Amino acid sequence: MLLIIGTVRLPAANLERALPAMRAMVEASRAEAGCLEYGYAQDVLVPGLIHVKELWSDQAALDAHFASSHIQAWRAAWPALEIGDRDLRVYDVGAPRST
Repeated sequence: MLLIIGTVRLPAANLERALPAMRAMVEASRAEAGCLEYGYAQDVLVPGLIHVKELWSDQAALDAHFASSHIQAWRAAWPALEIGDRDLRVYDVGAPRST
């Protein structure tokens, strides 16, 4: 499995305008084959800081995600929403366990 975790930033004033595009991205990604988990969450202390968490079954599923039309539309929206400071990392992970 592949875990992607990280952050993106946008001006806090643009968050309301970004929500529909973010929602569309999350819903389309969750419907993809091999997507086990996908979500965005706003930081409670830093306005405009969005935490990203994705879990994919394998590299083929992630590659298909990167080639999808919805990720192209999401990335095309970034300039108008001033989304930047993207810091996402991919980790190879094993089976989950409870803490």
